[in-house]
Amino acid sequence: MHFCLVDRVIERADARIVTIKHVSAAEEYLQDHFPTFPVLPGVMMLEAMVQAARALVGDRSASHLVLGKVRALKYGAFVQPGTTLRVQIELLAALPDGSFDFRGEGTRTGADQPDQTAVSGRFLLRPIRTAVTT
Repeated sequence: MHFCLVDRVIERADARIVTIKHVSAAEEYLQDHFPTFPVLPGVMMLEAMVQAARALVGDRSASHLVLGKVRALKYGAFVQPGTTLRVQIELLAALPDGSFDFRGEGTRTGADQPDQTAVSGRFLLRPIRTAVTT
């Protein structure tokens, strides 16, 4: 199952990207999280940052990038249906092994609520490793 958590890229530079994800009540994963108080799951906020980072460095990587490490991940405001998750990613380093180090922040924006940080942290995307059999 694949969820697209980047609705639109609103800003892009060599080492920075800003994307948005409009969260609607129709999102399949909100039905169980939670039935009486639907909110975007934390793992989906992290995945939104990963997808934005992949979009930033997509053509610089020879292979598919997977999440390798997460550091200092913090969650803040709930992201409910009717709000938007604005994701800002900064590329900190391109490493010799083909990995990329990022800092990301997701901000909840909505017409009736003040902007608040929903998720922030650092993470590493690395090339996928395939098993070698002999």
